[in-house]
Amino acid sequence: MEQFATIEGIPKELMEILLKCLAKDEKERYASTGEFIEAFEAGLKGNLLTLTQKSKVKANLKKEPLVKKAAKIESENGDIKVKEIEKQQIKGPSENLVRIEIFVHGALCMAVSGKCYMSLHTANSSANRGACIQNCRKTYTVTDKEDRHQFDIDNEYIMSPKDLCTIGFLDQVLDSGSSILKIEGRGRSPEYVKTTTQCYREAADAYLEGTYNKEKVKGWMSRLKTVYNRGFWDGYYLGQKMGEWTEIHGSKAAKKKIYLGKAKKYFAKIQVAEFDLETQKLKEGDNILITGRTTGIIETIAGEIRINDKRVEDVNKGDKFSIKLNHKVRPNDKLYKIVNIQ
Repeated sequence: MEQFATIEGIPKELMEILLKCLAKDEKERYASTGEFIEAFEAGLKGNLLTLTQKSKVKANLKKEPLVKKAAKIESENGDIKVKEIEKQQIKGPSENLVRIEIFVHGALCMAVSGKCYMSLHTANSSANRGACIQNCRKTYTVTDKEDRHQFDIDNEYIMSPKDLCTIGFLDQVLDSGSSILKIEGRGRSPEYVKTTTQCYREAADAYLEGTYNKEKVKGWMSRLKTVYNRGFWDGYYLGQKMGEWTEIHGSKAAKKKIYLGKAKKYFAKIQVAEFDLETQKLKEGDNILITGRTTGIIETIAGEIRINDKRVEDVNKGDKFSIKLNHKVRPNDKLYKIVNIQ
């Protein structure tokens, strides 16, 4: 029978956590907020482990490429044992199998488990609260402490990893039993979100249909390189122990968008959109991108361009023009031109 502390309604495990927080001797308290949170979460699950036990678990867990079975932790006389369990044993509160989520694409942090405090110490902006100022993405000069010589580090941003990309071995990822693919999207552009989700959706479908192959991977990689990226690598999934670092600051995307202007009106019956060109130049055959909060993202090629119902080859800053467009746009939707980066 589960035992409770003297305070009614509080389980013994949680009371132990509370008493440790209030201990008179500072050495008996939790060493950090993170340690307290781990203990509290474990206590809520009724699986309280001491810090010593946890360190034993971490020391005994093997780092294997794409683990295919879960680990069960058992305690016998204070010793921790890690055992493999079959998939059918992994169930949640609803008695349904627990689904595994895996990070497959996007920016990687140089730190382990978010244990980075550079942003907090330099700008009082905590990375663990989603406010990282990304110190690791900058260039640095190294100073020799003995003779004070300084060296600029060329060729690599030594704390800025390349972006993770698993589309080249997504079949192995899915073979591992993972069924939820996590793609970085926070702070990214609409075209990035569209391209990455589209590529991984197609790759997952190809895997399920038995048509996943190297030729398709090559096509997906080409498309992924057109949107924001710091260069790609496989991460640590396939056993690689040393990281790969980016050579430039910012994006290595093969294409970029140039702002042109905004949509004014859409004539649904004749499928024509009217725009104000606020800057730059646009001509027939240019690749264009239109984005809007409700519209989403439209990628197409500029067809016949008209000013006052007269066809023109190109338009310039200040012109009001119309183009044939099969998709509805809305006032103030933004118009961009997509160009290759030399």
